Amino acid sequence: MTHPNGKTAGILLFIASTQFVLGLIVAEALYPGYSISGNYVSDLGVGPSSMIFNSSIFLLGLLSIIGAYFLPRNVNFRALTVLVALMAIGAMGAGVFTKNFPAIHGAVSSMAFVFGGLSAIVSFRVLKMPLSAMSVILGLMSLGALALFAGGLLTSGIFESIEAQDSVFFLGIGPGGMERMIVYPALIWLAGFSGHLIALSEK
Repeated sequence: MTHPNGKTAGILLFIASTQFVLGLIVAEALYPGYSISGNYVSDLGVGPSSMIFNSSIFLLGLLSIIGAYFLPRNVNFRALTVLVALMAIGAMGAGVFTKNFPAIHGAVSSMAFVFGGLSAIVSFRVLKMPLSAMSVILGLMSLGALALFAGGLLTSGIFESIEAQDSVFFLGIGPGGMERMIVYPALIWLAGFSGHLIALSEK
């Protein structure tokens, strides 16, 4: 049985993911000399486009946590609801605690990354083929990129410098490129999942 608020959840999650993608693009364009490969995503939170980026990522989290509240109440959605809410809390935290608060920012960003990837994987329980398989793949891509990103940070002298350094773990796309390989698969899943909720609620 489809919960009538599933459509509301879908609309909120779709707005959350799409506005952040657009906000990220605008923030990158307004940051002089910004390198998608060489700069961290979080550099946008302390640069000249910080207001746009921080507002956008906070809104991503806020709309997602509200959307999680409106997810269907059946048993298959319970774990997914918790994971999406935890991802949302991490996103909101990243918008409040910028790179100027390195310890807290690292914790909340990791929270958003991990639970975003897990949300995509767990969603296979409520999706049908082929979307369920694609969601698992996207989740695994996000978590795999997170593992490579973490390995790159540990081997690139991050503890000696706050500046992004290259590493073999970044596979030639730099720290910024690898960080986006964590973020974008989760956002693509969120947009696709939101469309599923909207369509399911129309039936």
